[in-house]
Amino acid sequence: MVGGSQKNQAESSRLDRAASFILEEARIILPGIQALFGFQLIAIFNVGFGRLSRLDQHLHLVALVLVAISVALVMTPAAYHRRSKREHVSGYFIDATSLLLSWALLFLMLGTAIDAYVVTHLVIESAIGSVAIALLLFLIYLALWFIYPWLAHRRRQDQRGP
Repeated sequence: MVGGSQKNQAESSRLDRAASFILEEARIILPGIQALFGFQLIAIFNVGFGRLSRLDQHLHLVALVLVAISVALVMTPAAYHRRSKREHVSGYFIDATSLLLSWALLFLMLGTAIDAYVVTHLVIESAIGSVAIALLLFLIYLALWFIYPWLAHRRRQDQRGP
């Protein structure tokens, strides 16, 4: 029975480390998202906001909601852990937290790209140029936040073999 206890202890230690890493990731992401959200809120009360077309104002609102959802998703794992599983970390918690952080990045990516469109449209007054810049930013985020990590994960799996 000692071997089983050591195995459980090792698994618990591994899960605790994984939880620590993933919660630290959330702590790193959150201030940036909160800062962006603050700037989005301030923009509405700026005199220049009235210069935006109604469409651009509505797009900014959509971007603000997307970033607010991103904040909620990033903060959910810590709230969940604090309220329900303080003494125990499970594989479910690690998987759910990873999924929530991925969704948060997706909403952040969309909100940022939409706001980039709005700002660019105000500055260069070209819908086509603004769409191009927003799409470029979207693709950069997509590549760095989703495709690159996925490819790295696949490469590690291929190196391990079947």
